[in-house]
Amino acid sequence: MIHLKTEHTKQQDDKVCIVEEQTGLLEFLLKQLADKSRNTVKSLLTNKTISVNGKTVTQHDYPLKIGQSVRIASPEHMLKKQYKHLKVLFEDDELIVIDKPAGLLSIATDNEKEKTAYHLMTDYVRLGNPKNRIFVVHRLDRDTSGVLIASKNDKLRQALQENWNELVTRRGYTAVVEGVPKETSGRIQSWLKETKTLLAYSSGTPGDGQEAITNYTVTAVSKDYALVKIDIETGRKNQIRVHMKDLGHPISGDKKYGAVKNPLSRLCLHADILEFRHPFTGKIMTFESPVPKSFLTLLQAES
Repeated sequence: MIHLKTEHTKQQDDKVCIVEEQTGLLEFLLKQLADKSRNTVKSLLTNKTISVNGKTVTQHDYPLKIGQSVRIASPEHMLKKQYKHLKVLFEDDELIVIDKPAGLLSIATDNEKEKTAYHLMTDYVRLGNPKNRIFVVHRLDRDTSGVLIASKNDKLRQALQENWNELVTRRGYTAVVEGVPKETSGRIQSWLKETKTLLAYSSGTPGDGQEAITNYTVTAVSKDYALVKIDIETGRKNQIRVHMKDLGHPISGDKKYGAVKNPLSRLCLHADILEFRHPFTGKIMTFESPVPKSFLTLLQAES
């Protein structure tokens, strides 16, 4: 058994423990932070919030010696360091809304279990209470950035998911597309289907696939690109990407759906507005994420 002496610093309220028995650092921390998940404790090491005798240590099996001092950063410091890449747009007792970066999965896949928005949000809410949970309400494609909502209880999750199309009053996106559309605004309607290789495509035959409706407005143009505001009436998989291809102006960086260039090394699609009516209170809740500066910079550079 490891016996510890604990004290707290006045400035940061960091937890300082004196080791009285030889052990590995991760094992030591798991016992000290028994109310935290193993993944949370491991991430504290990864994010350099643990120090031994004043030296930052990230090695899980770092050998501790009797008499050494282990400093565990305060919860506030943990949040700042560990989740600096997790931008929380809104949080209350029922919901957490983040600005998901491009390249991050919404939920786990067979090939990736931990590097997901779900995993990050789960660890985040469990810093306050290890029993806290989140429930996925909707998803964004891996390469799409922007507003992503999760519920903190299953009752709300179920109510939102079962009535999503009725409750959501607006789903707004901003995209940078290749070239400049002839029409400054329009409405695209088609029926989406998938090939055996999971490539979505449009059918013009009513009822032949899932109906998809996309409204767009061109808000800025340059020599080679256009900034387009998009509102969708339906939320089909890859809907916007397919419809921009159908328009003859694929989203920049979207090689899968016809883009030639990739100037920002990302799919230039951002979910900037999500608005819905709360299923229990009836209150309209609107969440917004600013358009990435890189989108605007790209158009200015091409002007």
